Amino acid sequence: MKPKKPEHIYSASAKKIIATRKKALQAEDLIQKISCGNTTALSQAITLIESTAVKHQQVAQEVLKGCLPLSGNSVRIGITGVPGVGKSTFIEALGTHCINTGKKLAVLAIDPSSSITHGSILGDKTRMEQLATNPNAFVRPSAAGDSLGGVARKTREAIILCEAAGYEVIFIETVGVGQSETAVHNMTDFFLLLKLAGAGDELQGIKRGIVEMADALIINKADGENLAAAKKAKTAFAKALHLFPAKESSWQPQVALCSALENQGIESIWELIEEYLSTVKANQFFNENRKNQNKYWLQTSIENALKDDFYANTEVQDQLQKLLNDLNAGKITAFQAAQELLKKAK
Repeated sequence: MKPKKPEHIYSASAKKIIATRKKALQAEDLIQKISCGNTTALSQAITLIESTAVKHQQVAQEVLKGCLPLSGNSVRIGITGVPGVGKSTFIEALGTHCINTGKKLAVLAIDPSSSITHGSILGDKTRMEQLATNPNAFVRPSAAGDSLGGVARKTREAIILCEAAGYEVIFIETVGVGQSETAVHNMTDFFLLLKLAGAGDELQGIKRGIVEMADALIINKADGENLAAAKKAKTAFAKALHLFPAKESSWQPQVALCSALENQGIESIWELIEEYLSTVKANQFFNENRKNQNKYWLQTSIENALKDDFYANTEVQDQLQKLLNDLNAGKITAFQAAQELLKKAK
């Protein structure tokens, strides 16, 4: 009679096989549903890619791999501006116009995370009531966490999933304005900066950095008593933009006025975006830009993985507090402490 395998060995092996099959089936199910435009499956998949749990990441990577051949066919538009500039109202107005032209729209809205509690309100679905209830729109708020430029760390992967679900236009709303907006600039085809007139930021807005990256400056809330100030600001920004070096795209950034609240100037802004896309597709910059973005995100992913591995290293964890104490006691410099920890991680 053939000897029976020990129960604990058989059970562990069986559990592993079952778990692997379940993950494969879950991934296949999500891919199939996402490709059919199922928003519930899309939301579930984005939740998986945002999760830090290993079991979730394994499924997420399988889903991304399956969705990748279905992606790349959207227009990716980054939208940023200072708090209070009216980003949510503007996105709802421009998004509604896109949908009325027959397109499907996804909005990946990044909510700021508290540096103290690390929590986020995630209230964009409340602020974008029309889009949140429109069957041709998908609004997904995500917490910014501590990632660069207020862009959720997995936003780029979420773009792939949204494209696989058939969304032809994708808006990425970022938190605030600053040099770190490079992150969103490197995952979008068109970068739009919202400004306010009469808010004291006209001269600040002319400085290099965020404006230099913008493909269009939109002065929002150009209505009522603020209309005259908005027109004056438009002239000032238009003159300033001509002082910047020519873009590789051969596109001259434009300045436009709008009132998202009153739905004025929205149609012309979309026409401006279409004009830009026609220009960069004709001169091949569109494809070249996406290749450069792929390189940027490959390097960023490597850096993130190295950082995660570094802090997960048990020897680093053991020495970190000791070296921090030595640093605070003046026994070692920050550079020396870092070098010691890097040696531990090798």
